Amino acid sequence: MKRLKPKFYIGIILILITSFLAVFAPQIAQHDPTAMDLSKRHESPTSENWMGRDQNGADVFAQVAYGARVSLRVAFTVVLLSAAIGLIIGSLAGYVGGWADNLIMRFLDMFYAFPGFLLALSLVAVLGPSIGNLIFAMCITGWTGFARLVRGEVLHLKNREYVTGATAAGAGPMRILTRHIWPNLFGILVVQMTFGMSGTIITESGLSFLGLGAPPTVPTWGQLLNSGRRILVEAPHVSLFPGLAILILVLGFNLVGDGLRDWLNPRSAN
Repeated sequence: MKRLKPKFYIGIILILITSFLAVFAPQIAQHDPTAMDLSKRHESPTSENWMGRDQNGADVFAQVAYGARVSLRVAFTVVLLSAAIGLIIGSLAGYVGGWADNLIMRFLDMFYAFPGFLLALSLVAVLGPSIGNLIFAMCITGWTGFARLVRGEVLHLKNREYVTGATAAGAGPMRILTRHIWPNLFGILVVQMTFGMSGTIITESGLSFLGLGAPPTVPTWGQLLNSGRRILVEAPHVSLFPGLAILILVLGFNLVGDGLRDWLNPRSAN
């Protein structure tokens, strides 16, 4: 049996570190992320404030820790919802075929014709900044990639001998999908979900950078990057640490996705 490559375990470690920081943020962070002390604005990292303070004197480490909660919450929610929707719609298109497949694929083409980030940005701008609106806007286009992937796999799997045998034995479409086709989609779907996590985190940070993500009272990595760009010369740490947090988490999910893809691909070398 093939072994998972070291990059998979490195990715898992990076994700676990960030997740630990997010879950135990109230216990790890020594300061309130929203508490301001103008007398210490732009303060460099110290033993008391590991990542320094921002232009309002707020603790950057506390904001990074609590920002991890927002990024992971949005990423997991968007990817799980998008994968579930894409699995259902893609399975319908691939298994039924015919006019249903053509109709669904033209619907998908309509979404692909418009950049997903711009559509999410427009929706959040209209609905207003909130985590719920952010998740909704990103799910609008997030499911399309999963649906296209699932459709292609279902078109391939539905002609396999075990599916033909189940159909001849009288199994209905739902039983064939849930018992024979979907289990064989699990691996490739998980790989796509890990890469989807990376894209979602980047999109969430980008929208927060533009002020269209979470409300201003909720610390996010994108907001920190935006506030730090104005003081990049005198206080580079304000942008440096949230940027590193985004890099670490996105790299972690990409490494996990690459490791799983190599492990599940029978043609790749050990």
